[in-house]
Amino acid sequence: MIWGDFQAVIQLSAGLNVAILSFVDISLPAIKERRRVFAKARQELELHRSGSDHQHPDDAEAYTAAVQEMDRKLFLLWQESSAFIREEESLIRSTGVLGVFGAVLSLGLLWYSAEHYGGIISLMGRVLIILSFCSLLGAFLINFMTASQAGVFTRKCNSIREEMHHRL
Repeated sequence: MIWGDFQAVIQLSAGLNVAILSFVDISLPAIKERRRVFAKARQELELHRSGSDHQHPDDAEAYTAAVQEMDRKLFLLWQESSAFIREEESLIRSTGVLGVFGAVLSLGLLWYSAEHYGGIISLMGRVLIILSFCSLLGAFLINFMTASQAGVFTRKCNSIREEMHHRL
């Protein structure tokens, strides 16, 4: 096989790896939504905590207990998500690193394939072509998993908010 045979594949890899830098857009909306929902839930809980003025003392005690239970549920969810929250920034940076690495590698391969169009592809050349596609796949998977996990925590928080609306 010669470089010319694979130039279209390398062009595809270069184009996709340059586009990889926009993959962060996959996870950022989900992350922002999770943060917004958590903040909104805390705000709503504080409103309920300060609004415990009921006529009957038994109602006030039950209301306070329900507010404390919702607070506990939000705290447990926050605790569950805290490890993920710490990893978010690292995962987003990893996407950037993979994007830059893949783009530089792919553009270098594109230049090399143009210079050596009729030359035979060595084993190292094949490995580099495969590696340029793997960086694309890695960045996509990282962002997809980050967005999925943020969505899971958002749904859990929204269900707690719904329960809060029904009980309080």
